[in-house]
Amino acid sequence: MSSHPHRIVFANEKGGTGKSTTAVHVAVALACRGAEVVAFDLDHRQRTMCRYFENRAETMQRRGIDLPTVRCHVVEGMDGAAMEAFVADKAEGADFVVIDTPGRDDPLARHSATTADTLVTPMNDSFVDFDLIGQVEGENFKVRKLSFYAELIWEARLTRSRTSIEQNRAQMDWVVVRNRTGFTEARNMARIEQALKEMSKRVGFRVSKGLSERVIYRELFPSGLTLLDKGHLGDLGTSHLVARQELRSLVASLRLPEAGAEQVAEAAQ
Repeated sequence: MSSHPHRIVFANEKGGTGKSTTAVHVAVALACRGAEVVAFDLDHRQRTMCRYFENRAETMQRRGIDLPTVRCHVVEGMDGAAMEAFVADKAEGADFVVIDTPGRDDPLARHSATTADTLVTPMNDSFVDFDLIGQVEGENFKVRKLSFYAELIWEARLTRSRTSIEQNRAQMDWVVVRNRTGFTEARNMARIEQALKEMSKRVGFRVSKGLSERVIYRELFPSGLTLLDKGHLGDLGTSHLVARQELRSLVASLRLPEAGAEQVAEAAQ
């Protein structure tokens, strides 16, 4: 890894997309391979990600066990410059920085999205969520125009391309993650897939399959455990094993530095 921690930002201005759940599981997956991961929760009202790791710490203490975990900090009352100083201080020596943003329009969320090395935008398979990226025609579902958010990321990537060499940073990798695809009607899924394909060519993001809607994710929150904590989850049914494989595939699709995805997969087996 370079001296600059690889920054993974989970951002979507719409709520209910599984953003925090995805962020927590990816962060723990990286910690499972021995990476030093520091997380920052920009939603100071809900604090979902930091609450998850607080629950995890309580479970470890209560059970007397040691699990790979992540240091999490809440960001509140800062502008972009102050946040960058805060992140630099708290994440000194880290391999990865994971930032979870609020599911609403927020100045710090926009700022964070433009600073990502890997930008992950989870979305449900619906045109309501697709609207965050672009608008489609009502009759033929062809992409009509980019959204403000997509234009923001496009401009950020152009800026990064002009400064990446002097800053010794790679281009931003934008990954749109399709969560909860199992609840989408087949014809609508095909329309969304086509629209995403068309939009990806125009804006330059990649598309990955994400996490299905499963009760297990909500059940794990109070304990702070994840699907990677084998030996601490009790007997897992077939659906839970499938969910774990979905997570492995998602992490692999992010193509993180130092062959991280492959090592995570091995650690999770």
